[in-house]
Amino acid sequence: MIQARNLTKRYGSTTAVDDLSFDVLPGRVTGFLGPNGAGKSTTMRMILGLDDPTRGQVLVNGTPYRQRRHPLREVGAHLDARAFLDGRSAYDHLLGLAASNHIPRQRVETVLDLVGLSNVARKRAGGFSMGMGQRLGIAVALLGDPGILILDEPTNGLDPQGVVEMRSLIRRLGTGPRTVLLSSHLLSEMEQVCDRVGIIRQGRLVSEGTVDELRGEPAVTVRATPLDAARQTLERMLGAGAVTAVDGTLRVAANPERAADINAALVQAHIRVSELRPAERSLEDVFLQVTGEGEAA
Repeated sequence: MIQARNLTKRYGSTTAVDDLSFDVLPGRVTGFLGPNGAGKSTTMRMILGLDDPTRGQVLVNGTPYRQRRHPLREVGAHLDARAFLDGRSAYDHLLGLAASNHIPRQRVETVLDLVGLSNVARKRAGGFSMGMGQRLGIAVALLGDPGILILDEPTNGLDPQGVVEMRSLIRRLGTGPRTVLLSSHLLSEMEQVCDRVGIIRQGRLVSEGTVDELRGEPAVTVRATPLDAARQTLERMLGAGAVTAVDGTLRVAANPERAADINAALVQAHIRVSELRPAERSLEDVFLQVTGEGEAA
């Protein structure tokens, strides 16, 4: 479990993280979203004790990360895809880390297989592509079979097949007792992988919840003529406040399974219906609304 309370980080007159409080709980994948410069990477560095907070604290299973006796066996982190010596093979890189953390040698082969690097394990890591470097970084994070994983942009540089494989792996890792904190600029990936999402802007938490909670209640989009008459008809049917006008359409707060009933009520009122569909609201829609940004990072 990760607990941050009033976490603040200032660099001179610049506030990178501003009074940030959140919990990352076991048994789920928690996503961390925000525009460029929102404070995500700084927050992750403070979780890992790489940066000291100006104020507040962050605890990993009840204590600061620096006080963990066997950090690689308790917290696995992937922040940099090139954090290895170019002249070493992937196998030797992992073997050295395993030996220094009292991790059995056979675990090296296990994680190489998990991330799909077994066939290049003896090659020098300096010749790896960005995607292969990402896989090696994930292997390092998994080496100690830790209960907590912190992954920054784990699918960056992977080809489409690699993205699918990594998504499946992260979903598996997020089941059971493990705690997973994931940052990515790929909103569609976060939507498919994460159980819960926190969105930060200018170092502050502006929205959090499950993906379904952030999307909001189910709704139906209706395009009909005349629009005012359609709105009045549906408000009589569903109650005041259930219908909102949006760009020449009506957003109706109702389960899409009621689309046939909605259509029948409008037809009976002699209203012409030209469009009737589920009103889908993606995680990207939510992100753009709460941050006012066109790009996550």
